[in-house]
Amino acid sequence: VQLQASGGGLVQAGGSLRLSCTASGRSFYNYGMYWFRQAPGKEREFVAGIGRTTSFIFYADSVKGRFTISRDRAKDTMYLQMTSLKPEDTAVYYCTVSRNVYSNPKESDDFPYWGQGTLVTVSS
Repeated sequence: VQLQASGGGLVQAGGSLRLSCTASGRSFYNYGMYWFRQAPGKEREFVAGIGRTTSFIFYADSVKGRFTISRDRAKDTMYLQMTSLKPEDTAVYYCTVSRNVYSNPKESDDFPYWGQGTLVTVSS
């Protein structure tokens, strides 16, 4: 079972990036999918989550209005469109899945699988 995150890179403040997370080895069709991020020296924090349907979409306050989460259930792929990026968005971004729907989860909640992370660096 693998979650592959991709799409990170170096971007100037105000720019945009689109992250992808693709599952392989099994289907997470009936799982919620989530993005977390971890900046240097900080704990991993929740960024955005999407349930089995788009009826359940949640964002951290720090990214509301700038980031958009979506998923293609048929492809077992999740996306994070990031716009108006700020230097404080610099972090390794991780994708994960859960059978539960969380509006503001912690890393210690029920997330059995994690991707390897993709680095986003926003320069000022």
